[in-house]
Amino acid sequence: MPGPVKRRYDATGRREAAARTRAAILDAARELFTERGYAATPMTAIADRAGVALDTVYAAAGRKPELARLLIETAISGTDQVIPAEQRDYVQAVQAAPDAASKIAIYAAAITAIAPRLAPVLGIIQQAAYAEPELARLWNEIAERRAANMRRFVADLATVAQLRLDLDQAADIVWATNATEMYQLLVGQRGWSPQRYERFLIDAWHRLLLAD
Repeated sequence: MPGPVKRRYDATGRREAAARTRAAILDAARELFTERGYAATPMTAIADRAGVALDTVYAAAGRKPELARLLIETAISGTDQVIPAEQRDYVQAVQAAPDAASKIAIYAAAITAIAPRLAPVLGIIQQAAYAEPELARLWNEIAERRAANMRRFVADLATVAQLRLDLDQAADIVWATNATEMYQLLVGQRGWSPQRYERFLIDAWHRLLLAD
């Protein structure tokens, strides 16, 4: 008689459970950092809010500075996963767009979608960076990475249109105008709608970046 049929191990359920746990940890950290501030939030509080053991927090997200990095990366990606810039849908769409108007419109829409997720997290990290050397290094790294990404964007723009500025100046303008601080000022404080903010970015980049 044939022996018993061995079942193939299916790790799908385990992966889904791990994803739910990590999402709960990220949600708990985001809420507590907002309520109490970064420095005043111990990892034990995050574990309690997420309903998991402290060791689970460390295994899923790392130490507190690494957890802060994850909050930033997932706010950018809009998922609970870190997605490198070159693999993001909007970056690939910008690169594939045939003209400057399309590239600018795609990028402005992406920034408008990311900003409300990213602004609160960056605000927390920026405030805590003054007293936390590891967060200060993270903040500087993010700023430099943004600057490099902006330069790649304007370099791509220059392949289909003439720019009115050199690449470095153009990149600095994009870096400044798409900062979450700008979104907070116009949408958060002045009451602009996200749609108006998106139109502002499109118009500003056309006027400031492209030659007549």
